Amino acid sequence: MAIEEHSPLKPWAGVPGELSDIFRPHLAELADEMIEEILAGIPEYDRPQDEEYARLVRLAVEGALRQFVDLIVDPDASWEPVAAVYREIGWAEAREGRNLDVLQGTLRLGARVAWRRLAAESEQMNVPRRHLASIAEAIFAFLDEIARAATEGYTKAREQEAGELEHRRRRLLDLLLAEPPASPQAIADLARLAQWRVPRTVAVVVLYERSQHPFSHPSLPPDVLADVNRREPCLIVPDPEGPGRGRLLDSSLRNWVAAMGPAVRTEDASKSLRWAREALPLARRGILPSDQLIRCSEHMPTLVVFKDEELVRAVADLRLAPLRSVRPRHRGRLARTLLACLQSGFNATEVATRLHVHPQTVRYRLHQLEELFGEGLYEPESRLEMEMVLTVWLTPPVDRPADASELDGPRRTA
Repeated sequence: MAIEEHSPLKPWAGVPGELSDIFRPHLAELADEMIEEILAGIPEYDRPQDEEYARLVRLAVEGALRQFVDLIVDPDASWEPVAAVYREIGWAEAREGRNLDVLQGTLRLGARVAWRRLAAESEQMNVPRRHLASIAEAIFAFLDEIARAATEGYTKAREQEAGELEHRRRRLLDLLLAEPPASPQAIADLARLAQWRVPRTVAVVVLYERSQHPFSHPSLPPDVLADVNRREPCLIVPDPEGPGRGRLLDSSLRNWVAAMGPAVRTEDASKSLRWAREALPLARRGILPSDQLIRCSEHMPTLVVFKDEELVRAVADLRLAPLRSVRPRHRGRLARTLLACLQSGFNATEVATRLHVHPQTVRYRLHQLEELFGEGLYEPESRLEMEMVLTVWLTPPVDRPADASELDGPRRTA
């Protein structure tokens, strides 16, 4: 980066070039003084056992001093060599996890030491005060430039680090969902690199965009592994039963249709994924409510019934055959009444409330059902099966629209 982009006035151009002859013989001594004060004032940089690090510190200080004196002689001298050094320093600071403020403080400390020493040398040589002001302005403008270069390097390293961490977290998500399961050691190793604490339990959430508009990326806690750009967008939620987890997920996923599998051990995450995969299509068909996060643990009967929908419909053709003798319009009403009776223990009042009809209407329909199905209607061993087949039968099949003349008609009013 050319320094002219940031400092078109080149304040060092106002410093008489002959002053470089005064400063240059003292640069090595000044570098020693600056390094000594930096190491004393900034504990993070005091590494007496690290010879390579000490060499880099000296390289940076001496390079900056030489560059400054060169600019006094030639304001158009190339800035890039020292800028490259300070970009590298900024990059290294980010990689070591230090705050940028530490580096900026170090640069300011070095600039103060340089100003103090150069001002002293100038006074001994009777340099006019107007030139001292120019020297001060040049030093602190120079400080701004090397600080800018260090910030560029620091920012680039942070962006690169964030990208690497995100890549590792996506790899970890894939590893956790793999079948057969990955070894606990492989998961632990990658989790460490991804800065993710392996929890006792997890739940997997699969997602589907609620509308055709561009989705907004969910705002999620940092411990939730997420990849919404994969073919099947999903999340891995640690400790899903933890306090406040549910409310947070409901809020974060409001722009998505989302189904969360049951909580399982971390090594069984793929099992949670399988159930979440079963729930999401049912939500898109309207069988499960999709206005908020679908928790599979709250809908297990429905999930189990629809697990093999084709088989249940085949059984329905046999068990509900007596309804074929009823005209199509009345067939659905009787079926919904029978399902409500099975779910309510044949309590006519409760069924009437559920279907929004008069109890006498329920009794009338129940009498018709008794005529169709006989005493088998009340056999305990058949009631669960009847409830299962009615639940599926009253839902339109996924591959064709409802037809009231068949035994797989849609839900209608009671």
